[in-house]
Amino acid sequence: MKILIVDDNPKIRQLIRNLLENQLTEVEKIFECENGLEALDLFAKNLPDWVFMDIDMKPLNGFTASESIVKSHPDTKIVFVTQYDELIYREEARKLGACAYVLKENLLDIPGLIRNII
Repeated sequence: MKILIVDDNPKIRQLIRNLLENQLTEVEKIFECENGLEALDLFAKNLPDWVFMDIDMKPLNGFTASESIVKSHPDTKIVFVTQYDELIYREEARKLGACAYVLKENLLDIPGLIRNII
């Protein structure tokens, strides 16, 4: 499987990458970028199966980028990875068709979450 990690914090991207590479044998390729605008470009070029998307990024936030991705490729699995635990954010993620919503304090849950979905 191909994965795109989108987060403006390079340490978070590296942690997610390490978790995926070390715990999932199905991972073929991982792409990384730091905002929604870059995500749209990398997505179009590589068509990943999974996108791990932060919410609060500039110049394009994760919700807006994910909405665009889902419109063009509705089978893409979007996982929001964020520090925001508010209901309004969770509802927006659900409306966009996200398959999961993970708080950054629970990053270690990501490999198990993927195993349960694939």
